[in-house]
Amino acid sequence: MNQKTHWTPIIISILAGACIGLTTLLIQEKQKTSRFSYAASVQIATPSVVNIYTQIAQNALTQESNQPSKSINLGSGVITTKNGFILTNHHVIQNAKSIIVALNDERRVSAEIIGSDPATDLAVLKVDLEDLPNIKIGSSNQVAIGDQILAIGNPFGIGQTVTAGIISAKGRNSIGINAYENFLQTDAAINPGNSGGAVVNLKGELIGISSAIYSSSGGSQGIGFATPIDDAIKVMTDIIKHGEVVRGYLGMEAQKITPALASSLSLTINHGILVSDISEESPAAKAGIEVGDIIVKINNKPSEDPFRVKRLITALKPGTHISLHGIRGQQSYQADIKLEKQPTMQKASH
Repeated sequence: MNQKTHWTPIIISILAGACIGLTTLLIQEKQKTSRFSYAASVQIATPSVVNIYTQIAQNALTQESNQPSKSINLGSGVITTKNGFILTNHHVIQNAKSIIVALNDERRVSAEIIGSDPATDLAVLKVDLEDLPNIKIGSSNQVAIGDQILAIGNPFGIGQTVTAGIISAKGRNSIGINAYENFLQTDAAINPGNSGGAVVNLKGELIGISSAIYSSSGGSQGIGFATPIDDAIKVMTDIIKHGEVVRGYLGMEAQKITPALASSLSLTINHGILVSDISEESPAAKAGIEVGDIIVKINNKPSEDPFRVKRLITALKPGTHISLHGIRGQQSYQADIKLEKQPTMQKASH
């Protein structure tokens, strides 16, 4: 074996090791860079986020023309399908006489309202364009408190803006904004004009629709709320299919029974939900449910949280029968109730 042949495997090994080492360093550097940049996520999501401009006729007449004055409302929306369906907030398009959607590529097009749902403050628009950059839909059920997220929208009408934050809380349901609440809470800056915009994870997937802020100043104070995308997609599907959201209706309001409440009202048990209101001519009223009754089970499952009970009922279709186990005084009872269609609920004028 000559000297050249002897050194060839060694040289090849050294070169291979150097290539592997260089590749590893490049990968590590890319990962290090990505940890400090949201650019990739933004590039994926932003083409699907639109600015919405609505024209609303006012009742007051202008002195010059004796014509109703008009104002321009600003908001955001998210393209969810290639053929032009857009998710936004109900309050963004409420009372709109005309709607213009500004796409990320600077095209502007008029939009029609397919339907809206004041109870969840969601609406669906349609633009007459094809092959649009629809956003990737994520899963809000997979979101965890502490996850990093981005909010994309059109705050104050200044143009598309991206802010970053984390998921601060999940399942916020007593804010008093909507009739049905199950908000994701985030500290990403959300301001007027962001409404209807996208909240995305770091894969650029849509996990929520920006809905409202909790603020004493009107601007962001680190408490923003978004409708989870799993809920929003169900609403959107119903609106596209039926023109409205079809919900089951029981007609009963209740509050959670705590040991303190049970003690103060001298209740016979300290768990379940306490009926606080019954709507006239509702399924609950027809079944004989009364204010002051304690409901301990629905469909043989414990009823401990009135918000979960409301979500359970509204997820069922009109005509569905439910079994309700209640207590009145010292007596227990069982009621079979046929749900009706939820009446239209007016909420969301923030």
